[in-house]
Amino acid sequence: MNSVTVSELLANGDEVIDRVMLGESVLVIRDGREVAELRPLPRRPIDGATLLQRWTRLPHVEPAQLADDIGAVLDVFL
Repeated sequence: MNSVTVSELLANGDEVIDRVMLGESVLVIRDGREVAELRPLPRRPIDGATLLQRWTRLPHVEPAQLADDIGAVLDVFL
């Protein structure tokens, strides 16, 4: 687990919060002692109605075309 001092947290708070939002836990150090831990909150569950609403807005995907597109990208790297 990474750590930051209180001074670093005050100076770079946005950066530290961005790291936490990406899944990193960060210990806060004050006068050489660990005083707090910043960690991401668990994701909140999404209700069925919201999932259905999102699903209806997804673009149509042709499975064969998707497979061809993925294959073309992988061919570049292999």
